Amino acid sequence: MLKGIGDLAKMGNMLKQAMEMKQRIEEVKEKLRHERLEAAAGGGMVRVELTGTMDVLSVKIDPEIINPNEPEMLETMVRAAVNEGIARARELAEAKMREVASGLDIPGLT
Repeated sequence: MLKGIGDLAKMGNMLKQAMEMKQRIEEVKEKLRHERLEAAAGGGMVRVELTGTMDVLSVKIDPEIINPNEPEMLETMVRAAVNEGIARARELAEAKMREVASGLDIPGLT
């Protein structure tokens, strides 16, 4: 329960910090949309480009590895490259979000 003006001031400060954090999170999300990450598999024979929000922008496949008799090999390499790209995008997003949370003094979050 609130015990006076001091508690109201603390609550107001927490609300202000939460609003600032929300704004910073939105800014990070927008920046992640413009980040470009690349991942590869099969010694670079399959390459994917993704955004920081995990949208696949392109998939490049070296024609040398296209074998109609072994589609599973190509499927495995594409899956590996996409998964690597997603992992990199997640790491980038987590690092950016940690930056947003640092320095804020919100009880329960820090």
